Amino acid sequence: MEFIGAGLAALGVIGPGIGIGILTGLAATAIGRNPDATPQIRAQFILGAAFAEGLGVLAIVVAILAIVLQPAAPA
Repeated sequence: MEFIGAGLAALGVIGPGIGIGILTGLAATAIGRNPDATPQIRAQFILGAAFAEGLGVLAIVVAILAIVLQPAAPA
């Protein structure tokens, strides 16, 4: 049963992956349209990517904990 929970928790990586892909595409488009704003766009891109990646790592940690930690046996 813990493997099902771990699999469901690992599905949380899909959202950040899609988000980073969209973010990268929009940042590239914005830099292409306005090359003078590259430093500001890059700073916002890195911050957004870091937050999205943090959520992906959190999902993986929860999935691993679901496998490793076993509930205590009832007394």
